Amino acid sequence: MGALPKRKISKQRKNKRRAHHALKQIPLVRETESGKLKRPHYISPKTGRYKGEEIKEV
Repeated sequence: MGALPKRKISKQRKNKRRAHHALKQIPLVRETESGKLKRPHYISPKTGRYKGEEIKEV
């Protein structure tokens, strides 16, 4: 037989634990060249550039 809880977990304790499970909004920054929104520290999906250098051909 596996491990079982000694007491029932109350709704309050359960909900306090789950308070940190919400999805967070992704931070977005304006791209300098095209002005589109993108995630910081990521290659631009439209231009394929990162910090002004072409990383990927589009």
